[in-house]
Amino acid sequence: MSVRPKKALGQHFLKNTEICERIAQAITLHGEYETVLEIGPGMGALTQYLLARPEFVTHAVEIDRESVDYLNVHFPALRGRIYEEDFLRMPLDKMFAENIAVVGNFPYNISSQIVFKVLDHMDQVPELVGMFQREVAQRFASGPGNKDYGIISVLAQAYYDIEYLFTVDENEFIPPPKVKSGVIRMRRKFGVELGCDPKLFKQVVKTSFNQRRKTLRNSLKSMLQSKVDTSSDVWNKRPEQLGVAAFVELTNTIESALRAE
Repeated sequence: MSVRPKKALGQHFLKNTEICERIAQAITLHGEYETVLEIGPGMGALTQYLLARPEFVTHAVEIDRESVDYLNVHFPALRGRIYEEDFLRMPLDKMFAENIAVVGNFPYNISSQIVFKVLDHMDQVPELVGMFQREVAQRFASGPGNKDYGIISVLAQAYYDIEYLFTVDENEFIPPPKVKSGVIRMRRKFGVELGCDPKLFKQVVKTSFNQRRKTLRNSLKSMLQSKVDTSSDVWNKRPEQLGVAAFVELTNTIESALRAE
């Protein structure tokens, strides 16, 4: 019995067991959790190494019925902990009472959405270890001044320390994707407050990068009030030149002006 990878679900099954083991060993238990949720286990290439780690209990979410049937047959230890549904629709706070880690060889077509969902549940997900398209993985880990640096870089790095761990060649998958892949690890920053209103921060970041070729003075024009002092040199910069701390400062400046209105 085997599972046929389905293009519509973005399935590319890992076949290199050494890489699977490296991903499983990249989980550090940062954040005192006892539950790991694997997204899209497929035929369980990674699952077997997660189950081999006694420090946590492995759960899995898989939208593909064929894969669920395969996992139930070949991984009896996982029975009762396989959720046949869409991770993006899972009510994590209702399904899990405690903190969880998220791990997986993520389907490329929803990989960024997975991270955005994790950000929505950041207080419940202290760690993520995932496989992405290499360019997407680099984007998450990229710092200011790099071409890959963008909205998701700033939003994720505001709350997580992010490491690019290693690159995976196309030929390590069935079927081979047309691009290389990259594995990253995200670990929640504890004891560090963002320092500004989170909703306004997100709006400032998104508005800035939506017109990334413009200076901040021009890209944020719709949010600026007459009382905002834009004489500082930072307003002449483009968004990719700013780190998280600078965006926090911008957000506080705009919020102060809004309150003064």
